[in-house]
Amino acid sequence: MSELHQGERSSRCRRTWPSERFASGRSRREGLQAYRRQCSAEHCRQRQEAKGLTVRGEAPVPPGHKRRPGCAQVRPHTEWEPGKSSSDGWACYCRPCRAERNREGRFRREYGLRPDELKDLVVRQGGVCVICLSARPQHVDHDHGTGRVRVVLCFSCNAALGQFKDRPGAMRRAAAYVEGNAWKPTLVAPGVYQLPS
Repeated sequence: MSELHQGERSSRCRRTWPSERFASGRSRREGLQAYRRQCSAEHCRQRQEAKGLTVRGEAPVPPGHKRRPGCAQVRPHTEWEPGKSSSDGWACYCRPCRAERNREGRFRREYGLRPDELKDLVVRQGGVCVICLSARPQHVDHDHGTGRVRVVLCFSCNAALGQFKDRPGAMRRAAAYVEGNAWKPTLVAPGVYQLPS
């Protein structure tokens, strides 16, 4: 471009604008798109409305912030992960939304539970862990053999079941031990112990 060149002409509004108002476009000789950024946004909005789709208006976003359409909140860049594929250099989801999205995706993949089904399970339990009856349930317990979801437990109770490897006999002995019914195996022969009945 020469020094005398004043800008580029937008083929939509037919006005000349500074080059910074145009996005890059490799297919054109000038290396810029035919429409100015705002003209292109207006064109896309009109096409979406013609299809009967709702188009959200632009929300004011202060510098150093980004708006997430999913949670409709404007959050500072400190709450976003860097995103190489995004035009502004930040990920599409803020950290809280990404965590929730990953959690829901995991429950759907591993247990076949939608978010509303998981909430329904917790409501049916009265909002507490069914084993300790005090903590908030947040870990899905399932039968490792069949994969069937049983209930939602707190972290401690779910970890305890995992440590016992879902063996009822080991759990009964642990319960008896905690209740003070300490048992001792009887030595019958060298290396052979008999457990109390």
